[in-house]
Amino acid sequence: MPIDQNLVSEIAENLKQEKAKLEAQLAEISTKNLKNPNDYSASFPDFGNAEDENAAEVDAYSNNITLERTLESALRDVKKALIAIENGKYGICKHCGNPIDEKRLRARPTSSSCIDCKKKLTLEG
Repeated sequence: MPIDQNLVSEIAENLKQEKAKLEAQLAEISTKNLKNPNDYSASFPDFGNAEDENAAEVDAYSNNITLERTLESALRDVKKALIAIENGKYGICKHCGNPIDEKRLRARPTSSSCIDCKKKLTLEG
C-alpha cells in the first residue's frame, strides 16, 4: 500500500522546520566548516582569564562538543529524510522495501526502516 501523500507533505513541512531549528541551535554553539558545510566545530567560549572562568570554559566546551555531535546526527537524519521525500522513496524500509507504518513515521519521521527490520538489526526480535 503506497504511503499517503498528505502524510508525506505534513512530515516534509515538519522536517523542514526541524532542520531550521537544528541549524539555529548548531549556529549558537559552533561554526560551520567552510570546506564541508555538513560539518560543524564547537566554539570554545571565552569567559575570562581567572582560574574558575577557565574551568567553566572547559566545561562549557566539553558540553558543546557533545551537544554538537547530537545535533549534527539529528540534522543528518533530517536531511536524509528530506532527500528520500524528494526522491519519492520516503516511508519505504531501506532493508526490506516494505512501507514503514504511519505510526512509526509520525513518532520518528526520520525512520528509514520498518519496526520488524529495526528489531532484527538491534536484536530485539
